[in-house]
Amino acid sequence: MRAIGIILAGGNNHRIKELTQKRAVCAMPIAGSYRGIDFALSNMTNSHINKVAVFTQYNAGSLNEHLSSSKWWDFGRKQGGLRVFTPALTAESNAWYRGTADAIAQNLSFLKNSHEPYVVISSGDCVYKMDYNKLLEYHIEKKADITVVCKDMPADVNVDRYGSVKMNEECRIEEFEEKPVVAKSNTISCGIYVVRRRQLIEMIEKCAEEDRYDFVKDILIRYKNMKRIFGYKTREYWSNIASVEDYFKTNMDFLHPEIRNYFFKQYPDIYSKVDDLPPAKYNTGASIKNSLISSGCIVNGKVEDSVIFKKTYIGNNCYIKNSIILNDVYIGDNTHIENCIVESRGTIRANSYHKGENHIEIVVEHNDRFVI
Repeated sequence: MRAIGIILAGGNNHRIKELTQKRAVCAMPIAGSYRGIDFALSNMTNSHINKVAVFTQYNAGSLNEHLSSSKWWDFGRKQGGLRVFTPALTAESNAWYRGTADAIAQNLSFLKNSHEPYVVISSGDCVYKMDYNKLLEYHIEKKADITVVCKDMPADVNVDRYGSVKMNEECRIEEFEEKPVVAKSNTISCGIYVVRRRQLIEMIEKCAEEDRYDFVKDILIRYKNMKRIFGYKTREYWSNIASVEDYFKTNMDFLHPEIRNYFFKQYPDIYSKVDDLPPAKYNTGASIKNSLISSGCIVNGKVEDSVIFKKTYIGNNCYIKNSIILNDVYIGDNTHIENCIVESRGTIRANSYHKGENHIEIVVEHNDRFVI
């Protein structure tokens, strides 16, 4: 493909509360065995984009570890490959990324040293599948300066935390509001863009000169009447894990067979770093109903409508319902967990009771596993 890829994975999101105290949003576990950023990376490699840059910043330890080898996404090649950029003190800059445009500006050499004519920019915290080749064909056909992937949201969905767009009959964007108080349209921006590389360099350099830092506010909104900015509507599954409720719902969506089949049984595939773990083990007394159980788990109790991530131990007579249990959690005997998200590497003592009432409860426990 005649494009390079940029994945924006450096932001912090306080709406996910305790879940981002030790990891970036893009490193949030998804569907039992994946991370949020796996979907953008898989879309890049499936679209034959050979050169991809990931811009990380906030709490990037686990994310950088996840990206330590590019082979899982088939980026380990002589030409191209996967590069991870973190903020660094240089002669030109001594600041953290102050926004999405500033992140690109501080790593502008990546764009200048590339030769591909186009750039595909994607957020790393969205769950979706997309062929960027079709997006690029649309971009060229429309003779667009910038193409923004959009989606029509259901009327009952609150879209005030997204970028709201209005398009004319030719799908040219006429209005773009970032997180409006009252949205004028239920069509939102998905945080995926195509732009010509040289033009992107020019706009980013102008932003830097004027101390402007945000890609949406300082490029898309500012240039909407000066540049040909078009919307490309997607009708496939798309979810942004920007809040606790969104994160919970996205994982629960994978309990629906049609969603699982779409992501994991239909070409192209979604790839992730693979851990060398044994298959899940179900001991006598275990009961599983409509749940995802990942490798390395040992289950002795009852699990319903839940997503259980890797290396989780569920004790005898436990009852787990409508919950997400993250990696490497030990759950003691006779424990009841319902409508909860249990943080990774925690220990839930025996005979514990956790139930979210009218909301999703986040359970963070760090008890010593060997105290009797």
